[in-house]
Amino acid sequence: MTSNEALATPSGSGAPPAGPVLAEVVRSGFLEGRHRGSLVLLAADGSVEYALGDPAAPVFPRSSNKPMQAAAILRAGLDLSGERLALAAASHSGEDFHLALVATMLAEHGLSPADLQTPPDLPLDPVEAEAYLASGRVRERITMNCSGKHAAMLAVSALNGWDTATYLDPAHPLQRLVHQVIEEAAGEPVASVGTDGCGAPLMAIGLTGLARAFRSFVLAEPGTAERRVADAMRAHPEYVAGTRRPDTWLMRELPGTLSKMGAEAVQALALPDGRALAFKIDDGGTRALGPVLARALELLGVDAPVVARVGRAPLMGGAAEVGEVRAAF
Repeated sequence: MTSNEALATPSGSGAPPAGPVLAEVVRSGFLEGRHRGSLVLLAADGSVEYALGDPAAPVFPRSSNKPMQAAAILRAGLDLSGERLALAAASHSGEDFHLALVATMLAEHGLSPADLQTPPDLPLDPVEAEAYLASGRVRERITMNCSGKHAAMLAVSALNGWDTATYLDPAHPLQRLVHQVIEEAAGEPVASVGTDGCGAPLMAIGLTGLARAFRSFVLAEPGTAERRVADAMRAHPEYVAGTRRPDTWLMRELPGTLSKMGAEAVQALALPDGRALAFKIDDGGTRALGPVLARALELLGVDAPVVARVGRAPLMGGAAEVGEVRAAF
């Protein structure tokens, strides 16, 4: 069996076939593990240029849906821009500047961190989490990486006179609009509605639809909600992610790029000319994200130092580097 062959589905099991191998884990020259998944690359004209696995099958994009959620917030009438709009589409690291702006956004609309329905959490960035705990602080709702999105959802609900206590209900007017925006951007119906880790409704679409959505945002007409979100994220990527995060590096070092990761090893990205990609690692192994993303960018013709930086995923043995996670396609 080659590295990209899928395992056979046991007869009568009802389970879908395993996806192809997207990444390999090599320790001391020994193939220690494999990460399988699906991936799609779109050409500048929107056609599928390369695919592995089943990119039409619905997945939960997790936080890769956040640009669409932010666009829905704008369509509902909340006039966000700059860092505020970037933070509305963020999975922030929990750095001090993130938390300060979330608190400001809430206060500007007569709200407080107590109104957030995010689960109490530590900062997403491990460096920030260590410093946070060392300072004696405890898990808080505002520290959760989705608090910027939730602050914007609360603010637009308050602005429209919608119930802020039920802003996460799939039947809430804002969440119905999010559903509509996702379907429009993806060019396909939402296949399923679940609940994300932050408590917000989560809409499932295919990876091809996810790549189409990101492509539509970078190519949208200036002034539209979609383009405003894309422009804010690209102008302020440190608010979308953080100072030590690959999405920030990519949007800073590849001008015009829109990039957003999601939990369970989902990644979507669009280049300014309309080339786009989306993939998911089946087992949710985030250590495979960087190597797979770097290889996908190479296949799209991107040649820049940041690609190698994103793709580097060393394995350590004691204090020495003894292997790596590497792309297998």
